[in-house]
Amino acid sequence: MAKKDAPIRDVMLVAKVDRRLLAHVPDPTKLRSGVDRRDNLQSDESRPQYARYAGQRYSISLRVKISGEGFAPFTARCKDISQTGMLLKMPKRASVPQHFEKDNQIKLDFHLNEGMLQEGTEGHYRIKGHVVRVMDDQCHFAVQFDQALYMTRKRTTDTLIFSVAALFLFLVSLVILLMRVESVMFFSDRALLYGYSILTAAFLLSRYFFGMLYKPVPVDPDYTPSVTIVIPCFNEEKWISRTILSCIDQDYPPDKLDIVIVDDGSTDGSVEAIQNTVNDLCREGARYNLQNRIRVFLQRYNQGKREAMALGIRNARTELIAFVDSDSFLEPDAIRNLVQPMKDPRMGGVSGRTDVANAYTNHLTKLQCVRYYISFRMMKAAEAYFDSVMCLSGPLSCYRLDMVREVYEKWLHQTFLGQKATFGDDRSLTNFIVEHHRTYYQDTAICSTIVPNRHKVFLRQQMRWKRSWLRESLKAGKFIWKKEPMMSIFFYLGLLIPLIAPLIVLYNLVYVPLTMHIFPTTFLMGMLMMALMMSFAQLILKKSTLWLHGLLFCLYYELVLLWQMPWAWITFWVSDWGTRGTGKKKKQIKRGSSAATATNG
Repeated sequence: MAKKDAPIRDVMLVAKVDRRLLAHVPDPTKLRSGVDRRDNLQSDESRPQYARYAGQRYSISLRVKISGEGFAPFTARCKDISQTGMLLKMPKRASVPQHFEKDNQIKLDFHLNEGMLQEGTEGHYRIKGHVVRVMDDQCHFAVQFDQALYMTRKRTTDTLIFSVAALFLFLVSLVILLMRVESVMFFSDRALLYGYSILTAAFLLSRYFFGMLYKPVPVDPDYTPSVTIVIPCFNEEKWISRTILSCIDQDYPPDKLDIVIVDDGSTDGSVEAIQNTVNDLCREGARYNLQNRIRVFLQRYNQGKREAMALGIRNARTELIAFVDSDSFLEPDAIRNLVQPMKDPRMGGVSGRTDVANAYTNHLTKLQCVRYYISFRMMKAAEAYFDSVMCLSGPLSCYRLDMVREVYEKWLHQTFLGQKATFGDDRSLTNFIVEHHRTYYQDTAICSTIVPNRHKVFLRQQMRWKRSWLRESLKAGKFIWKKEPMMSIFFYLGLLIPLIAPLIVLYNLVYVPLTMHIFPTTFLMGMLMMALMMSFAQLILKKSTLWLHGLLFCLYYELVLLWQMPWAWITFWVSDWGTRGTGKKKKQIKRGSSAATATNG
């Protein structure tokens, strides 16, 4: 393989493996508690989302300066860390200092780089703690912080970040409004251009305004409807085991959670990985009745994600059905949070929040990290304000099973311009549901997903998404006017603006400078303000160092992604997934005489 084609190693958090595969599942036999003994802050509801499992440890290698009374300062190396403590090892040829023992009060000085803990925790820390365990034979010792990292950061850093970012976001919004006043004043001179400018500003400002007003549905511990999680899988040998484990290791009544895994004719080692994982789970979790709760279906040949989802729908036997992509990983309370909006009987579907699991791999994944967060936390949240989320995303979504079965045949056999629809499956199913029911976004239901780390794969994915977005948006445009009026207006704006954006950019950046000899200062300033709004919103809500990549993403969008839209207009018929290699001849896997065979643990 040529060097340029060598795979890029994804940079991800490395969680310390718990000795129990199902550490978060409520034990029906009451033999053990679900409380994490390492987390002494479980009652703190004010902590940020990334610290909801404060006792979760992550493997790192980090130099830490240690000082305290009764011993000389020294440097140790951190082997793993959580929000509440860390495990350290003395340097080689060094022993534990004299008088260094359990219950010693110490001071720790260290710097967390990007990717060592969750996004938003990077920075310098000087904190106090005490030794809880000393292991002389290995020169290891464990330290518990007197104050959790997120509390220390909130006191020293986050308040300042929030204040400064909020101020700049206000100033940026003010500048945008003033620029639009200019557009109104000179509207008669160039009505089309200034009209586009006004509409674009109104649309984006409204998204951020309603996104800020959004609130997730709080958890009712007594509301636990039965759920089937369907995991469609095709050639995900690397990630499928982690996906399955995250779906079954949920803080949710085990008798109300089923898992259906559908392998869609994988040609790699996915099937073996699935079977090994299910066998391991069934051996360890006998008291959770996993033998009857996990079912595996193997399709003889690749038929596409929609067919795999459909097989899961046909075999679901619960009130709700959830879909999880095979390269996405749920937080332990994702399902408990995801189902909460379903207390409203008019609610047909819910989307969870998707973060980027491999955010720190390279600049491309960092760009996507900011984009994902704003797309969910602002754009979907704004739609949720009107109970009309237009795409319940594939990494984590949930529907009422009876409503899905009502539209099942139309969705499964959907065609467009006479051809079978082969992608945009999640957006398509959302369209069928949102036409007659409510849909919502639950920000506290969190999963993380693997995003492309190569530009070639990323651009193919974006082209596929644009085609499905355009197809499904045109379909939604036929009924969305029946919804809440303001939601309908902004939907049509959201459809119109991207379609004509390439023409507006060409006019401002090419036609005007060449024919009128005017530098497009105002247009470029407007683009900068929109990019800053995205970046500062991300900084306010996540408080991470990745906020600058919001600016870079907007530049990448204008230079590259924007120009995919005209090509998407004229290539509706193309059905290649791009990221799946569907342009190549597929290898058929013989697995019996039927279209799919079923197995269980």
